[in-house]
Amino acid sequence: MYDFSFLAPCPSSGLVINGSADRVAPPADTASLVGKLHEQKGITITHQEIEGADHFFQEPHMDTLIGNVTDYVKRRLTETSR
Repeated sequence: MYDFSFLAPCPSSGLVINGSADRVAPPADTASLVGKLHEQKGITITHQEIEGADHFFQEPHMDTLIGNVTDYVKRRLTETSR
């Protein structure tokens, strides 16, 4: 539905989370973007798909989204402090 090609090349590593029931940014489109980003050298893209979540991660998926983002940030902060 939307063109996210402006995200590649991506200037930094990051986390991409999508829902398997997302109709705004369909999972196949998100996976295609993540595939392009994985080809880029010098960055690491982590991709997670939350089963059953829509684009807005309505309950009960918001807690899963928050938990995944929290875990990712904690992990990255630990990696950079070494």
